[in-house]
Amino acid sequence: MSELDLKKYLVRENDNINLKNIDANEYNTFNGTKEKAIKKLNDINIKLEKLHQIYYSGKKHKILIIFQGMDASGKDGAIRNIFQSVNPTGVYVAHFGSPSKLELSHDFLWRVHNKVPADGELVIFNRSHYEDILIVRVQNLKPQSVWQKRFKHIIDFERLLYDEGTHIFKFFLHISKDEQRQRLQNRIDNPDKHWKIEANDFKDRELWDEYIEAYNDVLNKTSFDWAPWYIIPSNKKWYRDLIISNILVDEFTKLKMEYPKPINSYLGKVIV
Repeated sequence: MSELDLKKYLVRENDNINLKNIDANEYNTFNGTKEKAIKKLNDINIKLEKLHQIYYSGKKHKILIIFQGMDASGKDGAIRNIFQSVNPTGVYVAHFGSPSKLELSHDFLWRVHNKVPADGELVIFNRSHYEDILIVRVQNLKPQSVWQKRFKHIIDFERLLYDEGTHIFKFFLHISKDEQRQRLQNRIDNPDKHWKIEANDFKDRELWDEYIEAYNDVLNKTSFDWAPWYIIPSNKKWYRDLIISNILVDEFTKLKMEYPKPINSYLGKVIV
């Protein structure tokens, strides 16, 4: 188990979360320097790699990891840094951008259900079905009578996945508005990051308060012990990665996994 206080980032049922009162720059759980944290992250990622190898070999579980956050909150970076040591076999990343015309012609969960993990798979959602509440609500794409019902649809959907054996972990990467400004400016100033720039990033920034209010609702209404949300302070990228990696190692360990037993007829044989 991790020596870090990870439960402080867990959203419990009936919590009254207000992101405006949560410090995105906080890093109190780790007592050490950034350099020590990066070394510790490398060590914990090796543990994650070993646990994933046992997980994949057994094909008894399904794991879905969801990353949500404001633009430039670091979803791509977190996925890259946390899973860099994990064997890519059996690991899939699904990115949910703007829905296509075909996807819009179906119910909002149609494109999502096809991406959930099978036995032995670990699937990472970079954005997710929660966009169909958040963006739809803030940008007034659908009336409240439509997006309000989606809370129940999502809860029922995730409960279905859980009841069918899927372990679900949801991470909200919490950055401050000032940190977002710096990261977006860095994309403008650095030619190697121009490809990341989208016009909607700056339009959505103007709706910061509306998005925070929408996220408050999502976090308060859809976090359960069987599909929990964690709010991860993410102004410091190294701290973000350290906390998430430790949470995942703890959760993998709780599965008490073992390698499959070999077929007895092959034991003791020598290949010639």
